[in-house]
Amino acid sequence: MQAFHSDHYVLPLPPGHRFPMPKYRLLRERIEGDPGFRLRESPPASEGELALAHEPAYITAVFQGTLSPALQREIGFPWSERMVERSRRSVGATIAAARAALAEGVAANLAGGTHHASADRGGGYCVFNDAAVAARLMQAEWHRRHGSAAGGLRVAVIDLDVHQGNGTAAIFRDDPTVFTLSLHGAKNFPFRKEASDLDVELPDGCTDVPYLAALDAALDELWARHRGGLPGLVFYLAGADPHEGDRLGRLKLSAEGLAERDRRVFAACRERGIPVAVSMAGGYGQDIGVTVDIQRRTLLEALTSWRQWNARGAWNNPAP
Repeated sequence: MQAFHSDHYVLPLPPGHRFPMPKYRLLRERIEGDPGFRLRESPPASEGELALAHEPAYITAVFQGTLSPALQREIGFPWSERMVERSRRSVGATIAAARAALAEGVAANLAGGTHHASADRGGGYCVFNDAAVAARLMQAEWHRRHGSAAGGLRVAVIDLDVHQGNGTAAIFRDDPTVFTLSLHGAKNFPFRKEASDLDVELPDGCTDVPYLAALDAALDELWARHRGGLPGLVFYLAGADPHEGDRLGRLKLSAEGLAERDRRVFAACRERGIPVAVSMAGGYGQDIGVTVDIQRRTLLEALTSWRQWNARGAWNNPAP
């Protein structure tokens, strides 16, 4: 299974910054020894690709370092050329994973899930919205290959980060070709939420059983709303931050509960012949090693699904 990384581009964060930047390198190192992964360094997204989901003026301000102090505070990272390069490559990894998923069934970005970035601003450690850019680009590439007569590529975003995907919801607010689903903590960041196509809010302290029941109901609703034609591609944001040991999560899922979450998402998509591009999204464990272990298990579940998908040799082209 192809997995794309960009952890060589590390931000120079000030001492005491709470973003766990080393987790990306640690995750790559953990799966380097796992047979079945084909690790690839991600290419940077171009300005033109970013403009599919972001305002040109915002892209220019990020590239040139002219963001206002307020916008920089909203993002949460100090500006640097490495911030720009890392952000471009995080988007590039999801683009590459989406192309690989359409060809092979499942692929991964070892970072990504930057769902708080909207068209004209970043937020919550998110500069550009990788899933939004990749979704629009895959739709454009589909149209170039198949033309309008074949219909467009419908996309679904299954966002299981503990924080609501407000940026993704805002970007696709009036776009019926992209369905946004967010399962998140009701009282967690962002405190002003955007309306996804389907939002499922969970109380503080939610544990495995009610969480998985809510997930099953949300997936049933997703498929019910696509009776006329299934999505041709899913972007799955597999946040580790619903875990009981997460500093910012406020939910109480176990590591096994999160692995079962992943199995259910991959199985539901595989059974319907829908390719999946998975990204790691959030994870802020008290112990960074626990976060990395959870994310590695997500990737192992993805690998299992990829093997099952390709072993049967019977998956269809993405549904129009």
